Amino acid sequence: MYNASMAMADPSWKAFLERIEHAESREELLRIEHELFGRKSGVMTLKMKELQAISPEERPKYAKELNTWKQKLSQALEEAAARLTIPADTVLASHDTLDVTLDLPERERGHLHPIQEFLRHVEEVFGRMGFDVATGPEVETEELNFTMLNIPESHPARDAQDTFWIKSAKKGKDRLVLRTHTSPVQIRYMRTHKPPFRAIFPGKVYRKDADATHSPMFHQFEGFMVGKDITLANMKAVMIAAITQLIPGEVEFRFRTGYFPFVEPGLELDVRWQGEDKTKEGDWLEIVGCGMVHPTVLRNGGLDPEEWQGFAFGFGADRMAMIRHQIPDIRSLFPGDVRFLRQF
Repeated sequence: MYNASMAMADPSWKAFLERIEHAESREELLRIEHELFGRKSGVMTLKMKELQAISPEERPKYAKELNTWKQKLSQALEEAAARLTIPADTVLASHDTLDVTLDLPERERGHLHPIQEFLRHVEEVFGRMGFDVATGPEVETEELNFTMLNIPESHPARDAQDTFWIKSAKKGKDRLVLRTHTSPVQIRYMRTHKPPFRAIFPGKVYRKDADATHSPMFHQFEGFMVGKDITLANMKAVMIAAITQLIPGEVEFRFRTGYFPFVEPGLELDVRWQGEDKTKEGDWLEIVGCGMVHPTVLRNGGLDPEEWQGFAFGFGADRMAMIRHQIPDIRSLFPGDVRFLRQF
């Protein structure tokens, strides 16, 4: 028969306690811990398993005693580990110490590209005025990029020297093109939403231009507001309110008539600004094409122009970012030179 007293008779728990208290290294302490609490052969682990062979009447007594020693030994191991982790003063004195007053090298952190930062600002400004944000594909059909926007087949924008066409087997209205503006999203938006609505359409566009103020790939944000009583007065108010927040300093505005196939009447908005330092004053610069949405465009979007009307506008985001940060050459924005980008 199993002798219950064997649970305490062997081994000597006090001896383990003394070994822990006199341990001189973390390695020695780990060996003692494994000897006591090892998963398969630990002394305490085996003794706890032996409790199952003791009669139910005697088991609580010996289980209590074993648990008491288990807690004492575990606490002793923790205290010894803390003691061995902290070096003695004599050890610290013989080695180099950490100078907590030393300034560490500053860690460089990245940030948004100035164009992306500006586009987020645009979304925030127009969002406060209730405008939704929508996007569309950069590869568009000829129909959506030109025809649905009332751009005639003879328009120069359709010429190969002005537009990047995609080689494909598709013909006619299904021919593919790298979109020349984000205006096709207007048609897509009208066909999937119920008026009245207001939205902006930021994104990349492509044209065969390359100089200090033009790039073959650049960013636009266009938008429109459609309702039953929208007028040019609403458009002027929105344009002035937005640009005042997008361009720092004092800004002057000038609206001129202009021709765009997708609006009637069409206007061009020029600005002249004075920088925050009150010293930089530029010439008039055209930054926005705008006007009342052409009835044909409304019909192509599925709306009745006898019932609905609205205005549309288009900004060059890159040019606006150049004005905001006083960047003289648009080509500086795209190579990814960190020396340039660190300025922002």
